[in-house]
Amino acid sequence: MSERRTDHSARDVLRELFPESYRELFGEGGGAEGGPLTLGLYPVADGRLALVHGDQLAEFTPLDPKSNKALHCDLCHYTRSRSEATLFRVVVGARRTRYVTLCLGTEACQKRAGRRGLETLADRIFPLEPVHAD
Repeated sequence: MSERRTDHSARDVLRELFPESYRELFGEGGGAEGGPLTLGLYPVADGRLALVHGDQLAEFTPLDPKSNKALHCDLCHYTRSRSEATLFRVVVGARRTRYVTLCLGTEACQKRAGRRGLETLADRIFPLEPVHAD
């Protein structure tokens, strides 16, 4: 079984869930820490994944497999079987969708890709356009 990260501080949770309040309390640079923005790919319910980059969030929805051919992961760039990787859909705008292949072992995939790989993936996805007109 995969282990979940439990080392999030109250400041991390505030930055993730309430970015405006976080900026009001700690400023743009992250306050005393001054650390880099949060960047990561996290498993969510029903096999979905969430890509978090600072205060941006994108949801990856898995698609049903249509063939049994191997897939090439867009994050770690390893070739994987259908049981180890899947194709995900990400809505990036009102009429724009991106398709990304990712390993199902999210933690190991992120370790192989490193921060640079995650930043490259985030650059392909963000910024998201508003889906609904205001």
